[in-house]
Amino acid sequence: MSIEVATLFVVAIILGIAALSTAFSFALMGGRFLEASARQPEMAPQLQTKMFILAGLIDAISMIGVGVALLLLFANPFI
Repeated sequence: MSIEVATLFVVAIILGIAALSTAFSFALMGGRFLEASARQPEMAPQLQTKMFILAGLIDAISMIGVGVALLLLFANPFI
């Protein structure tokens, strides 16, 4: 197997894991937010602020994975 083919497999794996982990994290976070808001409705605005901060951090982690995948795809340092 050549370096180019291996790089394509790695890029596909990185993008797949980034997408799945982001989707799983958002689903888990949203469910926990709804549970917490249902238990203590007066805390909902504070929890929502923290949820949005966490959503940005989760999204940033997946974008770093996409950036690494694009680096490997278009400017492969192994060739």
